[in-house]
Amino acid sequence: MPAVRFPAVPVVHADALLADLTTLRLGGPARRLVEVATEDELVDAVRSVDAAGEPLLVLAGGSNVVVADEGFDGTVVRVATRGVTVEPAGRDGAVLVTVAAGEPWDDVVARAVTEGWSGIEALSGIPGSAGATPIQNVGAYGQEVADTIVRLRAWDRRRGEVRTVPAAECGFGYRTSAFKGDDRHVVLDVTFELPATATGSPVRYAELARRLGVELGEVAPAAAVREAVLELRRAKGMVLDPDDHDTWSAGSFFTNPIVEPSRVPPGAPAWPQPDGRVKVSAAWLIDHAGFGRGYPGPGGRVSLSTKHALALTNRGGATTADLLALARTVRDGVRARFGIELVNEPTLVGCSL
Repeated sequence: MPAVRFPAVPVVHADALLADLTTLRLGGPARRLVEVATEDELVDAVRSVDAAGEPLLVLAGGSNVVVADEGFDGTVVRVATRGVTVEPAGRDGAVLVTVAAGEPWDDVVARAVTEGWSGIEALSGIPGSAGATPIQNVGAYGQEVADTIVRLRAWDRRRGEVRTVPAAECGFGYRTSAFKGDDRHVVLDVTFELPATATGSPVRYAELARRLGVELGEVAPAAAVREAVLELRRAKGMVLDPDDHDTWSAGSFFTNPIVEPSRVPPGAPAWPQPDGRVKVSAAWLIDHAGFGRGYPGPGGRVSLSTKHALALTNRGGATTADLLALARTVRDGVRARFGIELVNEPTLVGCSL
């Protein structure tokens, strides 16, 4: 007699501490936490919360979120879906790689490099899940996911249906998309088109080019690009390490501001944009406004990273209020010194700057 197989059911917790689920290790309890492992469980959980009229927070890797000390008075759905499917793209030997939302992002990049697929190798070492990458158009070292995403599938909470959204309708921009700041859609999976070649994409970031010993616009093996990026990120405390408090962060806390050319401070690293404006280095602005690496916040429980001025870190025993106080100090100091307003990159849940 064949064994009876029962469908998996979501794991439900009451009063789960969200600090345990975020890379900052900050945040109070959720009234209810539901952990889902399949797409059906994810859709059913979201639909049930919406039917009950409860507040909903969808969380996966917890790497780009700041949760209030009071926690979240509603249901948190934690996405732990897994699965990667590959099919020919139908041109130039490229492949279409469809990744479940809960897949750890760096595992996806590592597999791509191992399989001989290029296009995302410079996005190595970024924490979080694959499903979160299109939300803020994750990018680093001259690449962003908008370069390779062809479509995504999402649960539309308003229509009550699964939608396929082509890249052209995703509204991708610098660290943003049509989905950022709007919780209508819950990403189920993302499809990337990746060239089937072990040679990486042209290097578009000066620091990475120097590390690789190539000129801007030249190429290098994708495996070499991945290793170089991981080395650079580790040196900046941007690769998660439980023993290194510099990695107890949400990564870069502020985005690089985009301003009119006349507002760029002398000497600031800056990059021209297609619309005629200029992107300015937030890390440079922070440092030159008097907030160097390791600059402390309240009681020394938080500080700027000792390796990179753009990361705000939990030194142990911190609260979200401590972190936000430091963020306000830095933001206000940059505004007073340069007249430029820094904008937070992580999503703020139950709190604000």
